[in-house]
Amino acid sequence: MNPVRPYAPLQDEPVPLQDTPHHMYPGQLHGPEAAGGQHTIVLQSEPPRDHIIWSLFCFFYSNPFCLGLAALVFSIKSRDRKMVGDLEGARHYGSTARCLNIAATIIVCITALIVIIVVAVVAGQVSYTYRTGHYGK
Repeated sequence: MNPVRPYAPLQDEPVPLQDTPHHMYPGQLHGPEAAGGQHTIVLQSEPPRDHIIWSLFCFFYSNPFCLGLAALVFSIKSRDRKMVGDLEGARHYGSTARCLNIAATIIVCITALIVIIVVAVVAGQVSYTYRTGHYGK
């Protein structure tokens, strides 16, 4: 049996079925053929995500209300917990980092949308004013 490593994918290991004695059930197939072959169950627990790249982008490119910095701190804490082996703590910190990244991204997108709308409206007003000749009167 392989030793369990916290981040390595689990290996498929065939598990033989129990063989029934041939004298108990005459005329029937015996062995693994009777059960349809060997079945293997593989359970893989996905390592927790720390969202470090997203946090770096939020920190360097869009840092509203220091949410990008907070997300980066929680991402680093999540990575540290993962390296120590505390997967539940890593999930908790990673989840907090994800929420902070989502909040920072939404705030920046809404702000950019408002700026685009304001610039378009002001440009339209200036264009209208110069076109009609009502400036300076």
